[in-house]
Amino acid sequence: MTTSTDLDPADIAALLHDVRSSAARLAAGLDALTDVPTAPSVLPGWSRGHVITHLARSADVYRWLLALARTGIEPGTRADAAALDHALRDGAGRGAAELIADLRGSLDRLLGEAAAMPVDRWPTLVTALAGWRHPAWYTLHRARRELETHHIDLKLGYTTVDWPTGYVTWALDETIAALAAHNFPVARFEATDLDRSWTLAPTGPTATGPGHALLAWLAGRGPDEDLEWEPNLPTPPPWPLPPTPGWGRAQP
Repeated sequence: MTTSTDLDPADIAALLHDVRSSAARLAAGLDALTDVPTAPSVLPGWSRGHVITHLARSADVYRWLLALARTGIEPGTRADAAALDHALRDGAGRGAAELIADLRGSLDRLLGEAAAMPVDRWPTLVTALAGWRHPAWYTLHRARRELETHHIDLKLGYTTVDWPTGYVTWALDETIAALAAHNFPVARFEATDLDRSWTLAPTGPTATGPGHALLAWLAGRGPDEDLEWEPNLPTPPPWPLPPTPGWGRAQP
Protein backbone atom coordinates (compact mmCIF):
# COMPACT_ATOMS: atom_id res chain seq x y z
CA MET A 1 0.00 0.00 0.00
CA THR A 2 1.36 3.39 -0.98
CA THR A 3 0.91 6.36 1.28
CA SER A 4 2.81 8.89 -0.82
CA THR A 5 1.73 12.48 -0.33
CA ASP A 6 3.29 13.65 -3.60
CA LEU A 7 1.32 14.67 -6.66
CA ASP A 8 2.79 16.14 -9.82
CA PRO A 9 2.27 19.94 -9.96
CA ALA A 10 0.70 19.58 -13.41
CA ASP A 11 -1.83 17.14 -11.97
CA ILE A 12 -2.62 19.56 -9.14
CA ALA A 13 -3.15 22.36 -11.67
CA ALA A 14 -5.47 20.12 -13.70
CA LEU A 15 -7.38 19.17 -10.55
CA LEU A 16 -7.80 22.80 -9.56
CA HIS A 17 -9.12 23.50 -13.07
CA ASP A 18 -11.64 20.70 -12.61
CA VAL A 19 -12.83 22.17 -9.29
CA ARG A 20 -13.26 25.58 -10.93
CA SER A 21 -15.26 23.94 -13.74
CA SER A 22 -17.52 22.12 -11.27
CA ALA A 23 -18.08 25.37 -9.36
CA ALA A 24 -18.88 27.23 -12.59
CA ARG A 25 -21.43 24.62 -13.67
CA LEU A 26 -23.11 24.80 -10.28
CA ALA A 27 -23.17 28.60 -10.38
CA ALA A 28 -24.80 28.51 -13.82
CA GLY A 29 -27.43 26.13 -12.50
CA LEU A 30 -28.16 28.37 -9.54
CA ASP A 31 -28.78 31.26 -11.93
CA ALA A 32 -31.90 29.36 -12.99
CA LEU A 33 -33.15 28.96 -9.42
CA THR A 34 -36.48 30.77 -9.25
CA ASP A 35 -38.51 28.89 -6.65
CA VAL A 36 -38.27 29.26 -2.90
CA PRO A 37 -35.29 27.67 -1.09
CA THR A 38 -37.71 25.46 0.87
CA ALA A 39 -38.31 23.36 -2.25
CA PRO A 40 -37.22 19.77 -1.55
CA SER A 41 -33.88 18.43 -2.69
CA VAL A 42 -33.02 14.84 -3.51
CA LEU A 43 -31.87 14.31 0.09
CA PRO A 44 -34.60 13.23 2.53
CA GLY A 45 -35.47 16.03 4.94
CA TRP A 46 -33.24 18.56 3.18
CA SER A 47 -34.50 21.52 1.18
CA ARG A 48 -32.51 23.24 -1.51
CA GLY A 49 -31.62 25.79 1.15
CA HIS A 50 -30.05 23.05 3.26
CA VAL A 51 -27.96 21.80 0.33
CA ILE A 52 -26.74 25.27 -0.67
CA THR A 53 -25.87 26.12 2.94
CA HIS A 54 -24.05 22.81 3.35
CA LEU A 55 -22.01 23.47 0.21
CA ALA A 56 -21.03 26.93 1.44
CA ARG A 57 -19.94 25.72 4.87
CA SER A 58 -18.08 22.75 3.34
CA ALA A 59 -16.15 25.18 1.13
CA ASP A 60 -15.25 27.13 4.28
CA VAL A 61 -13.94 23.93 5.88
CA TYR A 62 -11.80 23.10 2.85
CA ARG A 63 -10.45 26.66 2.75
CA TRP A 64 -9.56 26.35 6.47
CA LEU A 65 -7.58 23.18 5.75
CA LEU A 66 -5.72 24.75 2.82
CA ALA A 67 -4.85 27.84 4.86
CA LEU A 68 -3.49 25.61 7.62
CA ALA A 69 -1.39 23.68 5.10
CA ARG A 70 -0.11 26.89 3.52
CA THR A 71 0.87 28.71 6.72
CA GLY A 72 1.25 26.00 9.36
CA ILE A 73 -1.05 28.05 11.61
CA GLU A 74 -4.73 27.41 12.28
CA PRO A 75 -6.70 30.24 10.59
CA GLY A 76 -9.08 30.80 13.48
CA THR A 77 -11.31 28.34 15.28
CA ARG A 78 -12.24 25.24 13.34
CA ALA A 79 -15.97 24.54 13.09
CA ASP A 80 -16.84 21.20 14.67
CA ALA A 81 -19.77 18.95 13.76
CA ALA A 82 -22.13 20.70 16.19
CA ALA A 83 -21.24 24.15 14.82
CA LEU A 84 -21.71 22.98 11.23
CA ASP A 85 -25.11 21.46 12.08
CA HIS A 86 -26.18 24.70 13.77
CA ALA A 87 -25.04 26.72 10.74
CA LEU A 88 -26.97 24.40 8.46
CA ARG A 89 -30.21 24.73 10.40
CA ASP A 90 -29.89 28.50 10.77
CA GLY A 91 -28.85 29.16 7.19
CA ALA A 92 -31.22 26.94 5.25
CA GLY A 93 -34.22 29.26 5.48
CA ARG A 94 -32.58 32.32 3.96
CA GLY A 95 -33.79 33.84 0.71
CA ALA A 96 -32.47 32.57 -2.61
CA ALA A 97 -30.32 35.64 -3.29
CA GLU A 98 -28.63 35.46 0.11
CA LEU A 99 -28.06 31.71 -0.16
CA ILE A 100 -26.53 31.95 -3.61
CA ALA A 101 -24.34 34.94 -2.69
CA ASP A 102 -23.09 33.05 0.37
CA LEU A 103 -22.16 30.00 -1.68
CA ARG A 104 -20.50 32.02 -4.44
CA GLY A 105 -18.44 33.91 -1.88
CA SER A 106 -17.36 30.74 -0.08
CA LEU A 107 -16.34 29.06 -3.34
CA ASP A 108 -14.43 32.15 -4.50
CA ARG A 109 -12.50 32.23 -1.22
CA LEU A 110 -11.73 28.52 -1.45
CA LEU A 111 -10.45 28.84 -5.01
CA GLY A 112 -8.45 31.91 -4.05
CA GLU A 113 -6.78 30.02 -1.20
CA ALA A 114 -5.99 27.14 -3.53
CA ALA A 115 -4.46 29.50 -6.09
CA ALA A 116 -2.22 30.98 -3.38
CA MET A 117 -0.84 27.61 -2.27
CA PRO A 118 2.94 27.25 -2.82
CA VAL A 119 3.83 24.08 -4.69
CA ASP A 120 5.88 22.72 -1.79
CA ARG A 121 2.91 22.97 0.62
CA TRP A 122 0.49 20.77 -1.32
CA PRO A 123 1.91 17.51 0.18
CA THR A 124 1.28 18.81 3.74
CA LEU A 125 -0.95 16.45 5.70
CA VAL A 126 -4.17 17.85 7.11
CA THR A 127 -6.89 16.14 9.14
CA ALA A 128 -10.53 15.71 8.18
CA LEU A 129 -13.12 16.34 10.87
CA ALA A 130 -13.69 12.58 11.10
CA GLY A 131 -10.04 12.12 12.09
CA TRP A 132 -8.46 10.70 8.94
CA ARG A 133 -5.54 12.50 7.32
CA HIS A 134 -4.77 13.39 3.73
CA PRO A 135 -2.44 15.68 1.76
CA ALA A 136 -3.65 19.22 1.13
CA TRP A 137 -4.14 18.48 -2.57
CA TYR A 138 -6.71 15.81 -1.71
CA THR A 139 -8.87 18.62 -0.36
CA LEU A 140 -9.46 19.59 -4.00
CA HIS A 141 -10.77 16.09 -4.73
CA ARG A 142 -13.11 16.37 -1.75
CA ALA A 143 -14.35 19.77 -2.91
CA ARG A 144 -14.98 18.52 -6.45
CA ARG A 145 -16.85 15.48 -5.17
CA GLU A 146 -18.97 17.71 -2.94
CA LEU A 147 -19.85 20.03 -5.83
CA GLU A 148 -20.66 17.28 -8.32
CA THR A 149 -22.72 15.24 -5.85
CA HIS A 150 -24.78 18.07 -4.40
CA HIS A 151 -25.34 19.65 -7.80
CA ILE A 152 -27.38 16.50 -8.48
CA ASP A 153 -29.20 16.89 -5.16
CA LEU A 154 -30.43 20.39 -6.00
CA LYS A 155 -32.65 19.09 -8.82
CA LEU A 156 -31.70 21.88 -11.24
CA GLY A 157 -31.64 19.65 -14.33
CA TYR A 158 -28.09 18.43 -13.74
CA THR A 159 -28.12 14.63 -13.54
CA THR A 160 -25.62 11.82 -13.12
CA VAL A 161 -25.42 11.57 -16.92
CA ASP A 162 -23.86 15.05 -16.88
CA TRP A 163 -21.01 14.06 -14.58
CA PRO A 164 -17.66 14.49 -16.37
CA THR A 165 -16.07 11.20 -17.39
CA GLY A 166 -12.85 12.04 -15.57
CA TYR A 167 -14.75 12.65 -12.35
CA VAL A 168 -16.72 9.40 -12.67
CA THR A 169 -13.55 7.39 -13.29
CA TRP A 170 -11.72 8.93 -10.34
CA ALA A 171 -14.69 8.54 -7.98
CA LEU A 172 -15.20 4.90 -8.99
CA ASP A 173 -11.50 4.16 -8.47
CA GLU A 174 -11.62 5.76 -5.03
CA THR A 175 -14.92 4.25 -3.96
CA ILE A 176 -14.21 0.72 -5.12
CA ALA A 177 -10.75 0.71 -3.53
CA ALA A 178 -12.35 1.72 -0.23
CA LEU A 179 -15.04 -0.95 -0.60
CA ALA A 180 -12.39 -3.59 -1.26
CA ALA A 181 -10.57 -2.56 1.93
CA HIS A 182 -13.84 -3.03 3.83
CA ASN A 183 -14.45 -6.47 2.25
CA PHE A 184 -17.58 -5.36 0.43
CA PRO A 185 -19.16 -8.59 -0.89
CA VAL A 186 -19.14 -7.80 -4.61
CA ALA A 187 -16.70 -9.68 -6.81
CA ARG A 188 -16.55 -7.31 -9.77
CA PHE A 189 -17.70 -3.96 -11.09
CA GLU A 190 -17.86 -3.28 -14.83
CA ALA A 191 -18.37 0.21 -16.27
CA THR A 192 -19.62 -0.53 -19.76
CA ASP A 193 -19.14 2.96 -21.18
CA LEU A 194 -15.68 3.47 -19.70
CA ASP A 195 -14.23 0.10 -20.75
CA ARG A 196 -13.13 -0.30 -17.14
CA SER A 197 -13.57 -3.06 -14.60
CA TRP A 198 -12.57 -3.65 -11.00
CA THR A 199 -12.14 -7.10 -9.46
CA LEU A 200 -12.52 -7.34 -5.69
CA ALA A 201 -12.85 -11.08 -5.08
CA PRO A 202 -12.81 -14.39 -6.98
CA THR A 203 -16.45 -15.12 -6.18
CA GLY A 204 -19.59 -13.11 -5.57
CA PRO A 205 -22.04 -10.95 -7.52
CA THR A 206 -21.04 -8.61 -10.35
CA ALA A 207 -22.49 -5.13 -10.90
CA THR A 208 -22.45 -3.92 -14.51
CA GLY A 209 -23.65 -0.69 -16.10
CA PRO A 210 -22.65 2.79 -17.23
CA GLY A 211 -20.04 4.37 -14.99
CA HIS A 212 -22.31 7.19 -13.89
CA ALA A 213 -25.02 4.68 -12.90
CA LEU A 214 -22.56 2.60 -10.88
CA LEU A 215 -21.32 5.71 -9.08
CA ALA A 216 -24.83 7.00 -8.50
CA TRP A 217 -25.84 3.69 -6.93
CA LEU A 218 -22.74 3.54 -4.72
CA ALA A 219 -23.29 7.18 -3.69
CA GLY A 220 -26.96 6.63 -2.87
CA ARG A 221 -28.00 8.96 -5.71
CA GLY A 222 -29.52 6.68 -8.27
CA PRO A 223 -31.85 3.75 -8.73
CA ASP A 224 -30.13 0.49 -9.54
CA GLU A 225 -32.46 -0.40 -12.42
CA ASP A 226 -29.80 1.04 -14.75
CA LEU A 227 -27.47 -1.74 -13.61
CA GLU A 228 -27.24 -5.42 -14.32
CA TRP A 229 -26.16 -7.74 -11.53
CA GLU A 230 -26.06 -11.26 -10.35
CA PRO A 231 -28.32 -12.21 -7.41
CA ASN A 232 -27.76 -10.91 -3.89
CA LEU A 233 -26.17 -7.59 -4.70
CA PRO A 234 -25.57 -5.99 -1.26
CA THR A 235 -26.50 -2.50 -0.14
CA PRO A 236 -23.52 -0.10 -0.35
CA PRO A 237 -22.28 1.42 2.92
CA PRO A 238 -22.61 5.15 3.68
CA TRP A 239 -20.68 7.18 1.10
CA PRO A 240 -18.02 8.45 0.80
CA LEU A 241 -15.62 6.30 2.78
CA PRO A 242 -12.17 7.59 3.78
CA PRO A 243 -9.63 7.16 0.95
CA THR A 244 -7.85 3.83 0.60
CA PRO A 245 -4.88 3.71 0.32
CA GLY A 246 -4.92 6.48 2.91
CA TRP A 247 -2.59 8.43 5.11
CA GLY A 248 -3.65 7.24 8.54
CA ARG A 249 -5.49 8.94 11.34
CA ALA A 250 -4.53 11.84 13.56
CA GLN A 251 -3.14 10.94 16.93
CA PRO A 252 -5.74 11.22 19.74
